[in-house]
Amino acid sequence: MAFGHWIMWRAIKVFIAAFSACAGVAAQTPPTPACKPVYLTFDTGHMEVAPLIAEVLKRQGVKVTFFGANERTKEGDGSLGEHWAPWWKARAAEGHEFASHTWEHDYWRGDVAGKPVRFQVRPSAGPQAGRNMTWSANQYCESISLAANRLSNITGKKALPIFRAPGGKTSPALLQAAQQCGYKHAGWSPAGFLGDELSSEQYPNAVLLKNALGNIREGDILLAHLGIWSRRDPWAPTVLEPLIMGLKSKGFCFATLREHPDFKAWIASHP
Repeated sequence: MAFGHWIMWRAIKVFIAAFSACAGVAAQTPPTPACKPVYLTFDTGHMEVAPLIAEVLKRQGVKVTFFGANERTKEGDGSLGEHWAPWWKARAAEGHEFASHTWEHDYWRGDVAGKPVRFQVRPSAGPQAGRNMTWSANQYCESISLAANRLSNITGKKALPIFRAPGGKTSPALLQAAQQCGYKHAGWSPAGFLGDELSSEQYPNAVLLKNALGNIREGDILLAHLGIWSRRDPWAPTVLEPLIMGLKSKGFCFATLREHPDFKAWIASHP
């Protein structure tokens, strides 16, 4: 064998040996398991705990989806008013997402028989709070758009083309009307109801935390609020950070609804 050929053959053998060693190491090293996504969302409320919630989310590196309505607050001129505008803008800078919760937290109460389609609604905020009204599909869509546009204007970030009906109360006709004006409804998973609306006497924070950690599964949409008037022992932020840390320890990670498989294509098609 010529000397030059011998040198080439030795180089090839060294390469093969090195490649085999690397392949052996790769085969022995298990792949890093993919995290199990869950989707934490917050609806507006009295906003008293909003700054504390923001601190927890930033500390934990968690991105969420906020659903905003212009609700009555403990401080300021409503949750989408000028007082809270800097808070919303700061959340946009951190990478969170935003969507409509209707303008004045307008509860669907029922469909009205006949054509064209109409709905019975009852706002829980604003000058018409507590009054039963009959709205056309266009009026309900206007309520969704008012909140979405306000969030976009405050944050400088376009709100997602989804909405959450107050209380999650809808009908097929309402959902169809909303989709025709560009909004898909986003509810929550049964295990994702985190219980911050419940009585703290019957459902103390420790019980709610235990239930959530035991029942939440991959893909669940989780629901909490930026303050609930009726709960004496606030859920947030007491439960929030232990919940996030507990879910992380179980292999969960957090994403916004922009990435949720039920909404990803819809959002991409409604820029």
